Amino acid sequence: MAEGKKTKTNGVAKEEIFAACNFASLGLHPALCDQLKDRMGFEAPTLVQAQAIPVILSGRHVLVNAATGTGKTITYLAPVIHQLQNCHPKIQRSDGTFALVIVPTHELCMQVYENLQKLLHRFHWIVPGYIMGGEKRAKEKARLRKGISILIATPGRLLDHLKHTSSFVYKNLRWIIFDEADRILELGFGKEIEEILDILGSRPRVSESKDAAFVRQNLLLSATLNEKVNRLANMSLDNPVMIGLDDTKTQPSDKQVKLLDDAIQMLENSGKASITPNAEYKLPAQLNQRYVKVPCGSRLVVLLSVLKDLFAREASQKIVVFFSTCDAVDFHYALVSQFHGLSKLQSDTETRELFVKCNILRLHGNMKHEDRVKTFNAFKTEKSALLLSTDVSARGLDFPKVRCIIQYDSPGEATEYVHRVGRTARLGEKGDSLLFLQPIEVDYLEELKKHGVMLTEYPLTKLLDSFPSKHHRLKKFVSIEMHPWVLDLQKSLESFVFREAKIKKLAQNAFCSWVRAYSAHRGELKSIFMVKKLHLGHVAKSFALKEQPSLVGRSVQKKHTEKRKRTDKVKEGLKKKRKMANLEEIELANEW
Repeated sequence: MAEGKKTKTNGVAKEEIFAACNFASLGLHPALCDQLKDRMGFEAPTLVQAQAIPVILSGRHVLVNAATGTGKTITYLAPVIHQLQNCHPKIQRSDGTFALVIVPTHELCMQVYENLQKLLHRFHWIVPGYIMGGEKRAKEKARLRKGISILIATPGRLLDHLKHTSSFVYKNLRWIIFDEADRILELGFGKEIEEILDILGSRPRVSESKDAAFVRQNLLLSATLNEKVNRLANMSLDNPVMIGLDDTKTQPSDKQVKLLDDAIQMLENSGKASITPNAEYKLPAQLNQRYVKVPCGSRLVVLLSVLKDLFAREASQKIVVFFSTCDAVDFHYALVSQFHGLSKLQSDTETRELFVKCNILRLHGNMKHEDRVKTFNAFKTEKSALLLSTDVSARGLDFPKVRCIIQYDSPGEATEYVHRVGRTARLGEKGDSLLFLQPIEVDYLEELKKHGVMLTEYPLTKLLDSFPSKHHRLKKFVSIEMHPWVLDLQKSLESFVFREAKIKKLAQNAFCSWVRAYSAHRGELKSIFMVKKLHLGHVAKSFALKEQPSLVGRSVQKKHTEKRKRTDKVKEGLKKKRKMANLEEIELANEW
């Protein structure tokens, strides 16, 4: 595909994602180019890779802002591997760590590590490794003692080892790379990053004065830019070359990649990074973005109906549904895994079939580390699956062939919307996204428009009309809530949850945590997502609860009260026993 060319899809001009050049023309080692093709499936570099790799090879500090799914991981791994394999004499494990990749989550850590292993197949003397929370420190310490050439790490565990693992050798550290930089900061790792940079001596003002064997090179990559990222860039990058901030300045020619000096001349932006709060976000052009306006009490019915329709149309596909809380993920996972639908509309042979027929997985931060890794690997390899997840899946993870992203709970900040939808439409493939909004939340669309994100409305009525119903079909109905299909399915869901005590408990927990999460929106979003505007009875219906929220609250409070009474009763019994024992001692003493 020739770079700079545009194709028309549905009358809209779209830029191709791949460059016209090949990896060899970027200056990469032939064996590394073979690995990119044979093991990673890259026939040609993406635009971002073609723009960034020559600049990174030059040794400059680089800030990369590019759309999700454009190959940012390869953008920094390939030049680092090229430089290390080119060292003479060859590097050894005893030399310690040369490159450090800092990532926000366990899942992204494992993904980068797996990609790194594939690329190092022909360079066995370059040792990859990772350290992250959830793993045993003793095992990590042993690996660090032996030596890790390229280390992927989460911030907290990295700082722990820097402070307490004396055998961690980083005297030859040449690269520090921040992948998904905004997420690292959003998760509250700002102080840890500052400490890490101080310990490694990698702030610009420090590295300038320090006499090191290598010139430090820091790279920062993110699909979205904000003030926090701006601060980290100013803290860690020294006169960086910025890539992706102005596409008209970063286009390699159709015939060949521009000479390195010319590329730097064109890309260079003097001074530090400066990010505007309402900058347009970069999203894949082939991403079809829609929203569906759903009354609160009908949200669950509409979600299940959309999922049922998607898997009925195409059984072999991957879908990710995002929720705001871990409790919500657990409830919906249990519900979708066990709910069989409207039994009165099914024949005897269909009664055992699930309402949504697919392989269902879940992923959130409260799961055990081993379970998270298992889910992550399973969803990557499955050809057809439904993943219910919190935002732990929203950053940097490259799940192959994800066709649709459903944001059931609002993402909040517009940047989070971008990261969520970025799990689909990757590397030029088509993808769909669907955002659920209540009528009171439609102003959120204006928030997205400020950043150039435009959504079209999903034909909800058409979908609902496509399902059978035992009620007489009305030609016109007053609202979505009164649609015959919605009434039927809502009744079945409530009956199912009422019968299943464990799922009912999950629903109550999910309701409480959802309301808390909804009230936690910050800044301008508070005026859009206001708890005071919610009808909590309708919120309860969205979790298939028959009780009003006050009843849910009372039942929870009642259980706590009963538990407290039992505890008090036990304590009172112990006091009585002690008192009786003391009286007996006194009586015995008097007898003597």
